[in-house]
Amino acid sequence: MSIFNTSETDIATFFLIGIPGLESANIWVSIPICLMYIVAIVGNCTILFFIKMEPSLHEPMYYFLSMLAVSDLGLSFSSLPTMLRIFLFNAPGISPNACIAQEFFIHGFSAMESSVLLIMSFDRFIAICNPLRYTSILTSTRVIKTGLVFSLKNVLLILPFPFTLKHLRYCKKNLLSHSYCLHQDVMKLACSDNKINVIYGLFVALTGILDITCIFMSYMLILKAVWGIASQNERLKVLNTCVSHIIAVLIFYVPIISLSVIYRFAKYSSPMVKILMADVFLLVPPLMNPVIYCVKNQQIRNLILMKLCQKYS
Repeated sequence: MSIFNTSETDIATFFLIGIPGLESANIWVSIPICLMYIVAIVGNCTILFFIKMEPSLHEPMYYFLSMLAVSDLGLSFSSLPTMLRIFLFNAPGISPNACIAQEFFIHGFSAMESSVLLIMSFDRFIAICNPLRYTSILTSTRVIKTGLVFSLKNVLLILPFPFTLKHLRYCKKNLLSHSYCLHQDVMKLACSDNKINVIYGLFVALTGILDITCIFMSYMLILKAVWGIASQNERLKVLNTCVSHIIAVLIFYVPIISLSVIYRFAKYSSPMVKILMADVFLLVPPLMNPVIYCVKNQQIRNLILMKLCQKYS
């Protein structure tokens, strides 16, 4: 326990944790985790490949889907190094600089994923509520500009995190609460005043709440428009075009909201619950989004099946 002492000397190494009570089984835990990363990376690369190579997929919806795939790849590659170090090599140590860099990329790609889900909700709103003007509103140029604007917004939003954390002094605690670095987790280790980090962290969280509020409002307007369709079959057909996006929103936001509720209202709950929920937040969306869109989207599904049939025929 000497590595977790409370001396006043500056901390040179932070220590991440795996799953409490299962340290001796880390090598076995690493197997499903590695498989999840492999499926997530291959799945998102497959989506990007088909969208790039297939002209029929050069449409706004698929451009936004490619942005989602890039965000998922970013999340996967951001957390991959520390997850593998902990579970595969039993090496939980990480330098403060590497930890701060990791939290920047994790928060940055998380913010980007939230923004992409918001943009995709607007895409569904325009496609359903104003279908005749869909192609004239969402031109390729506007889609690219929208992606660049939101990417720049998220970089500028998260950019202060590394500088504010670097400004703090870490001298008492060095044990983090997860298998990767998060802003709120790192700043709790500081032995100097971190009021700025708390305030700015709250501001960043409010931007995420704004994203999910706008998504919710988009679907309220979509439901209002769908309710005006006379045929029930047509209603279901229209709503079916939103199912993939709704599932993607749920698997991204439910773990985040659940984790926030646990930290706020269940402070004394099992650490394992918090750790598993945090791991679900980073592992499940990149893993499931390609599966959802490949299963639910007929065009992508048919292209994949066609390529597989050509390969093995």
